[in-house]
Amino acid sequence: MTSSDKAENASAAPAGHTGVAARNWAQASADPHYRAAVVDLLGALAYGELAAFERLAEDAKLAPTLADKAELAKMASAEFHHFERLRSRLTGIGEEPTAAMEPFVAALDGFHRQTAPSDWLEGLVKAYVGDSIASDFYREVAARLDADTRELVLSVLDDTGHAGFAVEKVRAAIDADPRVGGRLALWARRLMGEALSQSQRVVADRDALSTMLVGGVADGFDLAEVGKMFSRITEAHTKRMAALGLAA
Repeated sequence: MTSSDKAENASAAPAGHTGVAARNWAQASADPHYRAAVVDLLGALAYGELAAFERLAEDAKLAPTLADKAELAKMASAEFHHFERLRSRLTGIGEEPTAAMEPFVAALDGFHRQTAPSDWLEGLVKAYVGDSIASDFYREVAARLDADTRELVLSVLDDTGHAGFAVEKVRAAIDADPRVGGRLALWARRLMGEALSQSQRVVADRDALSTMLVGGVADGFDLAEVGKMFSRITEAHTKRMAALGLAA
């Protein structure tokens, strides 16, 4: 996934934490509710990475130069490697990967249908903005996961290089034609709204995952913390928009 500016305090277990975040998978997974939440999380991530691979391969067709096409192909390959790691992890804990991913297909496919880019620049902004919002959300959740699962989740959220690539190309396009900036700013705001709505739908549909977020499974989250989480995600989005040369 793509992310350059990470939501603060989301990439490690909270200081002094003694709950789930201080345990390993063998210890934490003894709780069936926690196990179900992690299977949901890994399933959602795995399908997200598979969809990202497909989208980058499609975006490569819109690339204006052969060098750009090759760069996107390399990023697509990195996304597929992330998918393979998540699929292997699901298999390793005794879960069927397709079954774990299936509940999230409709929501993620719906998001991509609603936000299909009309050109090369919109595709770059979508990958940079949309994927980064999702990555920030998953990093927030990762801070409350067991150590083994947290390490895997954070590693597959590593930037594949798309962030810097997108910023360079979008800023160059705006410099060449400032009118492009207004169109892309509107597009990015739409992506922000759709991405947050999609995240909320996914969580609302999965009891174990929603319970994790409000503190019933992995301690450390409450409703006030959820509000702060979305504030951090919004702040990180504003910084990314500035990096692109766009108004949030």
